Amino acid sequence: MAIEMIAIVGPTASGKTRHAVELARTMGTEIISADSRQVYRGMTIGTGKDLDEYGEIPYHLIDICDAGEKYNLHRYIKDFRKAFADISRKGKIPLLCGGSGMYVEAAISGISLPDVPANPDLRKDLSGKSLRELTEILSSMKRLHNITDVDTEKRAIRAIEICQYYATHPEEARLADKSKATPVNTRIIGIEIPRELRRQRISMRLHERLSNGMLHEVETLLNKGLKPEDLIYYGLEYKFMTLHLIGEIGYDEMVKSLETAIHQFAKRQMTWFRGMERRGYKIEWHPFDKPIDLSDTI
Repeated sequence: MAIEMIAIVGPTASGKTRHAVELARTMGTEIISADSRQVYRGMTIGTGKDLDEYGEIPYHLIDICDAGEKYNLHRYIKDFRKAFADISRKGKIPLLCGGSGMYVEAAISGISLPDVPANPDLRKDLSGKSLRELTEILSSMKRLHNITDVDTEKRAIRAIEICQYYATHPEEARLADKSKATPVNTRIIGIEIPRELRRQRISMRLHERLSNGMLHEVETLLNKGLKPEDLIYYGLEYKFMTLHLIGEIGYDEMVKSLETAIHQFAKRQMTWFRGMERRGYKIEWHPFDKPIDLSDTI
């Protein structure tokens, strides 16, 4: 079967965007982002969009909704399929690039997802519980799909909400069954970077972004009327910088906590991609400092 898509995946700070842009230029194609936060307008430095890197290469699913919205996997799948079809109609092989494992896997797997409604009673019952408690609740449930991505209390509650909905709506749950989906035939390239070097690059990039106005970016969003809890929901940079700006933590604590959280996030990303391999996806791991040659595919 002919290759329908190329995917460039890997942890944060591995150089995915640079590799994707170089490959897209060679292939004469367009890039579809697989990043759960780069969809938001006004969240540029903190999400590492690096838009200047794209140059003349067209990109999709970046800056498509306002900060404060609750973009989700259901919406992503719909948007991905439209972008994929638009690029394919031009006779090009779409290039998927990103580190949000659940978005990558959902796009490749071909699954469909129902738009799970909010459950106010459940959210009320779970409010006040710690992330550890919520994670324990989630792990005790019969998980009907493997697309939860939990790093804040709100995300954990949403994951529990989805599991509970599927448990009581089996006909909807079947839509998320990968065994009944038609996958996109994808060649997956993983960008591999030594762990210690990855940690160094994460720390260096964090300080560069702080110097380039990342804190001001969050302050601007708050001044525009976004609620602190909405920014905290997005996790990582937006969580810790918001906590600092509303006076809950000092600057040094913010930097230290954020740096630790990003290292943990990168580790979770790699755990996800290794999990994809166990679930039957072939990932070709490629050194971060070598150009990618896919001449045998294109």
